[in-house]
Amino acid sequence: MSEVEILLVEDNPNDVELTLHAFRKNHINNPVQVVRDGVEALDFIFCTGSYAGRDIGRPPRVILLDLKLPKINGLEVLRRIKADERTRTTPVVVLTSSREERDIVESYRLGVNSYIVKPVDFQQFNEAVKNLGCYWLLHNQTPAR
Repeated sequence: MSEVEILLVEDNPNDVELTLHAFRKNHINNPVQVVRDGVEALDFIFCTGSYAGRDIGRPPRVILLDLKLPKINGLEVLRRIKADERTRTTPVVVLTSSREERDIVESYRLGVNSYIVKPVDFQQFNEAVKNLGCYWLLHNQTPAR
């Protein structure tokens, strides 16, 4: 498996397609892995289940995490990522439709690196994804793996 640089945790197929389209449109060609629920996200991140062959020492450069996920919600996924020494420094960006103050507060309390509300308009969404890619993949410095 090639190295994954972006882990997109999103259950809505339309939002997955919009995000991938925005990446392509903005020439963000980094390898992306899409997972569609909280259980699959945790399996990928912690190299368990169907992702047991992955190396936990090679985390994605950024995780884009929706909060409203089936099986295990995004806040619980975030909690587990930030609670584990092996994954704590992996940047997590919540990319969600929730403007709920409690979701924002809880995300930051759990250690999220950024919280972005998905714009409804495609042009705004495209711009948000472009800025995300530029910042987290080009400008942000992370510890050596």
